[in-house]
Amino acid sequence: MKQFEKILVPVDFAAHSAEAVKHAADIALHYSASLTLVYVYEPLDYAVAASVLPGALPEGYPSFTAEQLRDMTSVYEERLRATEQDVEALGVSRVSTQLLQGPAAPEIVDFAREHGFDLIVMGTHGRTGLEHMLMGSVAERVLRTAHCPVLTVKLPPEQRASKGSKGKAA
Repeated sequence: MKQFEKILVPVDFAAHSAEAVKHAADIALHYSASLTLVYVYEPLDYAVAASVLPGALPEGYPSFTAEQLRDMTSVYEERLRATEQDVEALGVSRVSTQLLQGPAAPEIVDFAREHGFDLIVMGTHGRTGLEHMLMGSVAERVLRTAHCPVLTVKLPPEQRASKGSKGKAA
């Protein structure tokens, strides 16, 4: 079996993501690998959205200000630091974090390729049917385009049931 040295874990701070972090920590411990947590945010520029979909947003709806973007990134960085501490508490000593901006799947794939990651571990929402078609699947797009293996992690059945999911995979 391949020796993993650098593991990338995209997170979105939801339960399925926390489950992926636990799996990634186990793998990192087994292989003495480094683990990088990454969060990708896509601030919607309402002015651009309104120009693409006229009438979709109220007239005069503002874009994010520089201050609002700073506040958002500050919250994301705090949550990444908290997740980093959780990983360290599981015994992983080489943990880092990265905040990225842009479309999630391409940002994850590009970051993994540019920084030489040899495994991506990520959670999946488990959306199906129309919801999957409308919302898409970041995990699916990463799986299709990544240069390295991608391990997708679902919540255990008992947790999926408590979240109102029917327990089907994405």
